Amino acid sequence: MKIISYNVNGIRAAINKGFVEWLEQANPDVICLQEIKATEDQVPVNELTQAGYPYQYYYSAQKKGYSGVAILSKIKPNHVEYGTGVDHMDFEGRNLRVDFDELSVMSLYLPSGTNIDRLDHKFKYMDDFQHYILSLRNTIPNLVICGDYNICHEAIDIHDPVRNKTVSGFLPEERAWLDGFMKTGMIDSFRHFNKEPNHYSWWSYRANARNNNKGWRIDYCLVAQPLENRLKRAVILPEAKHSDHCPVLVELT
Repeated sequence: MKIISYNVNGIRAAINKGFVEWLEQANPDVICLQEIKATEDQVPVNELTQAGYPYQYYYSAQKKGYSGVAILSKIKPNHVEYGTGVDHMDFEGRNLRVDFDELSVMSLYLPSGTNIDRLDHKFKYMDDFQHYILSLRNTIPNLVICGDYNICHEAIDIHDPVRNKTVSGFLPEERAWLDGFMKTGMIDSFRHFNKEPNHYSWWSYRANARNNNKGWRIDYCLVAQPLENRLKRAVILPEAKHSDHCPVLVELT
């Protein structure tokens, strides 16, 4: 199964930039989208169906034009889970899961910490999310959590670790949480195959950051430990330019 995760920063804007044509060429079995900023009735569902994705699931934020996740699939899932059941996590449309015969795939959009109120919300979300996932893995051990985690794990994952050490997304506490979450038995699929620096998935729109590759790696396909022997490859796809993020891919046998 080939799975892609992509924060599209507005699905309608991405479609206007050629997202559907790119999707047909990339041809994943499942694509997890974040920050769709739309409700299902605002999305050209028929275009995406014609592109090969008859199974489409949308979980939008209560606030219009904000946040939201989606999963498009070529394969019909056995079950679709909208949200987590935790109110403060779900009103912004940040978690959506599809269950197949041999694995489950989640689209995650973890909050950013742009100001002190949001940072507090982010830390609460992170703690509650980890508890939720630890419990979930008792019944669903073969889990792939794809999405925008809004955290760079290590210094190799950011273009300027020194100047950004006090910026949300690279705070020591955020990094420690992500490190601890991975150590519960989640594999960073990209780093499983690639230990090289200068691979990023998000770039600021400022100062020509993308052309200069001054980026952050904040998008991950984390794969539960029981699936390790099925990992085939994991790559970042920076040539896709429908967003300030780029897609990340993991393939399992």
